[in-house]
Amino acid sequence: MAAPSVGAQIVDPELFRVLVEMETRKAQRMRYVVSLVCLGIDETGRAAWPASELAQRVAPSIRATDAISARNGDCITMLLVDAEDTNLPTIMDRLTPGLEGIPWSAGGACYPKTAANADELLKQAETMMARAKVDGGRRFYLPA
Repeated sequence: MAAPSVGAQIVDPELFRVLVEMETRKAQRMRYVVSLVCLGIDETGRAAWPASELAQRVAPSIRATDAISARNGDCITMLLVDAEDTNLPTIMDRLTPGLEGIPWSAGGACYPKTAANADELLKQAETMMARAKVDGGRRFYLPA
């Protein structure tokens, strides 16, 4: 008998994009929320912390119903099903002990509160992460 899965599944970027699209459409029909968090390694830590290693570090702290993708060399994106934008700071607080010594910045977005579709959700989370990086890292931003 196989051991039960613990934490989120790590998937490739193409599958992740499909999951975000499917989950957003399902959330529209079923009237629930979907959130994304982009967590990136700041310039000073890129060589030491590849995104794939960051994903491995974060996955056990995220629910098994969620998904993570290492979308490029210095960023992971987390799909958080039924997670309100008001819960995202608490989720990030839960992750930060595992990020000790890693220079990170993060941004989030929530369907339908801050984004109307999957494309907007991805764009907003990436934009918020970029703003956090500019402002000095170890920050988590959400759209106003």
